[in-house]
Amino acid sequence: MDSVFDEIYRKYHQDVFQFLFYMVKNKEHAEDLVQEVYIRVLKSYERFEGKSSEKTWLFSIARNVAIDSFRKEKGWKQKILEKFDWSTGQVKDDCPIPEEIAVQNEEIQLIYKCLDRCTVDQRMVIIMRYIHELSIVETAEALQWTESKVKTTQHRALKVLKKYMEENIGKEEMDIEEA
Repeated sequence: MDSVFDEIYRKYHQDVFQFLFYMVKNKEHAEDLVQEVYIRVLKSYERFEGKSSEKTWLFSIARNVAIDSFRKEKGWKQKILEKFDWSTGQVKDDCPIPEEIAVQNEEIQLIYKCLDRCTVDQRMVIIMRYIHELSIVETAEALQWTESKVKTTQHRALKVLKKYMEENIGKEEMDIEEA
């Protein structure tokens, strides 16, 4: 079991941490939740049937740990809505010029800001599908939903994101004209 656990940890630790960090917006809290995920993995690995990938199974556990954490806090749904911070996005270009960094940061912040307008379910789907690049099947397994629900939730989330991004871009253009 030790070698299996070590392999799971090595392969997926960063993804699990990143998912939990996006959910709780606090590094220390995310690290604590990662520990809880791996405690649950150790306790339940012998019951893992292999019907899904290890990554999907791990994200399912991480999702449940995050939700359990929010439930312990008063007003957990509102906490989830407040905790999502996209302003920590990273620029991928190794040598961008300062103007490119400013534009990229503004675009990333706009996406994160608009994602705050999505429901918790929509956010989870967007994170799993586009940040962690899980397939629809893997996302459905991790969330314990049907593939149809994942597709519908993803469609609605993208629609919400598009609407709010267009509104924000429109506001920025109006502000520039007024200035």
